[in-house]
Amino acid sequence: MQPMAIDVQSKPSQPHWYERYLQPCVAELLGSALFIFIGCLSVVEDVVITGRLQPALAHGLALGLIIAILGDISGGHFNPAVSLGVWLVGGLNITMLLPYWVSQLCGGMIGAGLAKAVVGGEQYDRAGGGAFSSITADDQVPSVLVAEIVMTTFLVLAVCMGAVNGKTKTPLAPFCIGFTVTADILAGGGVSGACMNPARAFGPAVVANYWDYHWVYWVGPIVGALVVSVLVRLLIGDRTTRLILK
Repeated sequence: MQPMAIDVQSKPSQPHWYERYLQPCVAELLGSALFIFIGCLSVVEDVVITGRLQPALAHGLALGLIIAILGDISGGHFNPAVSLGVWLVGGLNITMLLPYWVSQLCGGMIGAGLAKAVVGGEQYDRAGGGAFSSITADDQVPSVLVAEIVMTTFLVLAVCMGAVNGKTKTPLAPFCIGFTVTADILAGGGVSGACMNPARAFGPAVVANYWDYHWVYWVGPIVGALVVSVLVRLLIGDRTTRLILK
């Protein structure tokens, strides 16, 4: 009499708590530090004849590469506005939102501090340490705020549709996101500096102690993330993401 074979399906092992909770924050800290170091350095070392091209290429290429390297660990946000938008469209657990923000802001300070350590001196001071100083008068605030909202909307839309939404997700997302940053800086750098990232504004502001109109670079990106969440949740998301008309 032959013994009966019993098929036992092994349950997929759960990721270690470190990989679920701590490692993504480490990746966000490291990625934010590297991205903001490259971004600040490109501004401080900017050659006059290159105009906005040098910062645009440096920010876009650095972000695309860092997302490609670290994206599978944390999602590759490196931006509090992006994390907010991704959470609102269902791509991030709410328990990770605040730790991501803390990691990104700390990474911003580290990156800006490294840029100051590398350059420093008169050249660093002349460039404001890479901090955003486009606004010199109150009457500029509306145009800068609108520019930041629109450009952040473009960026967060690229992230949510290219990396989160099932129907439109693409392996080219890291470079699409990087190209979006490059396009935004080329188009809007002269208007607002094209921040789109509160961590990118916060790090240099702390290190260079430059806080003039700093709030604009928080409000604009956050509103942009909220706009994208409405668009994706109500209109252009796939069936699992949309809240209506399923």
